[in-house]
Amino acid sequence: MTYDVLVAGARCAGASTAMLLARAGLRVLVVDPLPAGRDTLSTHALMRGAVLQLHRWGLLDRIRRAGTPALTTTVFDYGDEVVSIPLKAKDGVDALIAPRRTVLDPILEDAAAEAGATILRGWSVVDVLRDGTGSVVGARLGGPEGSRDVAARWVVGADGVRSRVARSVGAPTLRSARHTTASVYGYWKGIPREENRWTFRPRVGLGTIPTNGGDTCVFVSVRPEVFQAGRRLGLESFLLDQVEKADPELRAFLVPEARSGDLRAFAGAEGFLRRPWGRGWALVGDAGYFRDPLTAHGITDAFRDAELLAAALVEGSDDALAGYQEERDAAAEGLMAVTDRIASLEWTMEEVKALHHRLSKEMNAAMEPLKRRLAA
Repeated sequence: MTYDVLVAGARCAGASTAMLLARAGLRVLVVDPLPAGRDTLSTHALMRGAVLQLHRWGLLDRIRRAGTPALTTTVFDYGDEVVSIPLKAKDGVDALIAPRRTVLDPILEDAAAEAGATILRGWSVVDVLRDGTGSVVGARLGGPEGSRDVAARWVVGADGVRSRVARSVGAPTLRSARHTTASVYGYWKGIPREENRWTFRPRVGLGTIPTNGGDTCVFVSVRPEVFQAGRRLGLESFLLDQVEKADPELRAFLVPEARSGDLRAFAGAEGFLRRPWGRGWALVGDAGYFRDPLTAHGITDAFRDAELLAAALVEGSDDALAGYQEERDAAAEGLMAVTDRIASLEWTMEEVKALHHRLSKEMNAAMEPLKRRLAA
């Protein structure tokens, strides 16, 4: 069968891109090797731009009805100073959210299917197909019934940091980060905090993020070598030890009977910016642009780039795809640079305060391509 667009990956970047393309009338196939609704590593936090897009897409109410709490305050705890920032209603957003991926991803996938996209679970892209000129003209899929070839005008890689599509097309890396953090996180009930709270101490970052089901996501981020040395004691002992040092008040609530599920770990991965398009292919989300998760901007970036890429694919020209890259890079480069500096964990407390001011400015700047698109 022939499709206008074949999307590899049905999570935040892939499902939202597919939804927008299908709403524009394109014939879209989405493939994903994993079962629907499966959890994944995530920081959960959505910034203003992402909440605005969910509202525009008609999905924000669904996410709120799933019990996702409204977050109207963000707190930065530097030890000697605690800064509380109330969210100002702006651009149609009066609260932030941090949904579990078991809530967010299925809603996005359902919206893509409702728009007319075909979702094929249990299948993944094995390689791209090319014509005599070298242009990508489809993909070879692998799944439970062996392999099959699917023709498509565009193949979109939304298949994460280790994107098979990016490898198959040889997407070059344009920029690489120098620093990365490793993280351990879990969920606890009964933590009396109703805001996103980011705590910073020398060589460690800690966060509490209220999410669905009365749970609060608690994470600690450290240098990878600290994580590798500490994990030998077990993830729970490691996390509790780091929390005790950084936020003793929080430590009192992290008791075994209040924990929901197992702890999870992310050993770290260096950030990168890849070329996001070529003849017959494109990349979106972590497949094309990944930065350290300590600044919790991944889902917001994925939504923005999904909107920019979908508009370019609907137009369908090389100029439009080049414009997608230009807008994405302009939004990403500043965020990537300040995230890399924060992820070094080699700063004084005064320096990290200044870095967060810079981060706020970069977040606002990253919304500008989206705002221009919405205004147009």
